[in-house]
Amino acid sequence: QVQLVESGGGLVQPGGSLRVSCAASGITFSDYTMGWYRRAPGKQRELVATMISGGSTNYADSVKGRFAISRDNTKNTVYLQMNSLKPEDTAVYYCNARRERVLYTSNYWGQGTQVTVSS
Repeated sequence: QVQLVESGGGLVQPGGSLRVSCAASGITFSDYTMGWYRRAPGKQRELVATMISGGSTNYADSVKGRFAISRDNTKNTVYLQMNSLKPEDTAVYYCNARRERVLYTSNYWGQGTQVTVSS
């Protein structure tokens, strides 16, 4: 049974920092591209950042230079360090694990963690 469990969300003031974590189980973690997505109120879910096992990363333009994704393959955990937070970063943040194979793709989601940026 695959589980992705996010933690670390909360309320932070504009300009502040927050780190969210996602602990994975039930998958061979190092085989998966790990990512963070978010859904703001009234908007569709959007990509925030992804990281392959080898370390290459991809970021949404809106978070480049402010957010950093990292992973620890020994702990089966992916992190998202968020700095210089803005009110528009307020959203539910979802962890994603994805592995593309020849015949099918495995794609898993966490339950989400709320991040609220407000004074």
